[in-house]
Amino acid sequence: MEAPGLVVHGEPAPFSTALGSLVNNPRFSDVRFVVGQEQREVFAHRCLLTCRCNFFQRLLSTEPGPGAPGPVVLSTVPAEAFLAVLHFLYTNSVKLYHHSVLEVLTAAVEYGLEELRELCLEFVVKVLDVELVCEALQVAVTLGLRPLQERCVTFIEAHSQEVLRTRGFLELSAAALLPLLRSDKLGVDEAELIRAARSWARVGAAVLERPVAELAAPVVRELRLALLAPAELRALEEQNRREPLIPVEQIVEAWRCHALRRGDVARGALCRRRRGTLPREHHRFLDLPFQ
Repeated sequence: MEAPGLVVHGEPAPFSTALGSLVNNPRFSDVRFVVGQEQREVFAHRCLLTCRCNFFQRLLSTEPGPGAPGPVVLSTVPAEAFLAVLHFLYTNSVKLYHHSVLEVLTAAVEYGLEELRELCLEFVVKVLDVELVCEALQVAVTLGLRPLQERCVTFIEAHSQEVLRTRGFLELSAAALLPLLRSDKLGVDEAELIRAARSWARVGAAVLERPVAELAAPVVRELRLALLAPAELRALEEQNRREPLIPVEQIVEAWRCHALRRGDVARGALCRRRRGTLPREHHRFLDLPFQ
């Protein structure tokens, strides 16, 4: 009886380089894509895509008819991210960049490429900074990537003041902003957080063409107005009359905490101090320690 054969492996680098040379190479290509808003034409090879990715197997399952087949339009993925996906499918490796990794991550999730998704997540965690973190949080919330969401919230807790000044903060959705406002570990005072929430609501209302108060409704409920001193609360009331943002009943609830000199009359955690809360004289009767 003949002895069983032995599988031996050649050098992976030349193999990967050879396949990499086929990425977006029209030679022997049998499928064309039109990708992104820029409508960039990208060439690929049907057999390789379908054997590597179930998404493309479903997308390209129809046999091309006679003549030159028309392009497959993928308008939602940027061309740079799509080419990164192709490079991964051809070579099982990918070069990631700070400015585009979240787009590659989004495509990896959409196409069901779990290994690429994990590579992107590892890279995001390594390069996370003040400018990237809000966009990463938004992507995590949108795609349901809970570990990334928690990592982003932790980063923002440690760099709260810097993050609140970024454009990315103003572009967060309400769903992404809520976990931040529910955190006791934000390193920012409530007065500054209220100002940031108002700026966020103004930008969102302008973009979505909705009233500020309507857009901000789910968010402002998490603001801890009772932490403000009476003079600050009066100033907030005056500003709120000029530009409605916070429901009147929420302001009344804060005044109730002051009048009764008790923090437990407010619902939930609305009297609990955050890590960055500046001390005020009335905090002593709230009787709610820092967490």
